[in-house]
Amino acid sequence: MRRLFRETRISSEELIQPFFVVDGSSKKEAIASMPGIYRHSTDNLLRSIEQYQKLGGHAGLFFGVGSKKDANATSAYSPAGIVQKAVKAVKKNFPGFLVITDVCLCGYTNHGHCGIVRDNYVDNDETIKILGKAAVSHAAAGADIVAPSDMMDLRVKQIREDLDANGFQDTAIMSYAVKYASSFYGPFRDAAESTPHFGDRKSYQMDPANSREALKEAKQDIKEGADVIMVKPALAYLDIIASLKSQFNVPIAAYSVSGEYSMIKAAAAKNWINERDVVLESLTAIKRAGAGVIISYHAADILKWLSKDQ
Repeated sequence: MRRLFRETRISSEELIQPFFVVDGSSKKEAIASMPGIYRHSTDNLLRSIEQYQKLGGHAGLFFGVGSKKDANATSAYSPAGIVQKAVKAVKKNFPGFLVITDVCLCGYTNHGHCGIVRDNYVDNDETIKILGKAAVSHAAAGADIVAPSDMMDLRVKQIREDLDANGFQDTAIMSYAVKYASSFYGPFRDAAESTPHFGDRKSYQMDPANSREALKEAKQDIKEGADVIMVKPALAYLDIIASLKSQFNVPIAAYSVSGEYSMIKAAAAKNWINERDVVLESLTAIKRAGAGVIISYHAADILKWLSKDQ
């Protein structure tokens, strides 16, 4: 009876698994701060996606971990870039798999910031031109959705215009519309090797104390052409997810980030918590708040647990 009247349910269709991609072959690099998550070369990535699909997964968010970095992030938009090559391979082998690509420059700049730096400041207008080129290169490789995560002003407008001008009108945009300058991102920066070499990202990511700003950022991104808006991180910002859900008639995505994942993993490793129960309770709360799409490093684990519950 309890299951019959449950108000909030988690299903495989709303989960997105992040994947990290590196150059080379036969690589499966463990990430010390994220147990169970790896950096894959493309050949290993295909095996990982095959396994994920067998569990019932159908969508992935792809991050490139660039070995070639420079001040202008030229690898971010190269047709021969890491993500571009990986997306082509994924679409060739798994044409029905939904491919979402993270669009940012932090993995490709030699200073680790999300934009082009001039005189120690991120140049917003120069950066969005590069982001537009990166998004077009991802779409040309086969990406179904591009996901700008940089938090530059007017980048969604630039990307939408560049996609349309290059014949990619059907490529959707999932914007990191509400991305807080959070302390929960530490393990991700280990995984993506994207820790800033100087300063921090507070000048372009949001103050965790602000909620009205979240509404403003989301409204602006929708106006510029975002098809989906995202809140990142998730669990510490359930009020923001609920607020956006009540205000906007577009899909809301929530990113349960690396810090959320790693804290649960660490506590579970010491048998202080039950990992399965804590993860499912957390994701249920994120969905109850209003998220229709959840990005989680636990996605593959969740699919296994849901299968056993049926």
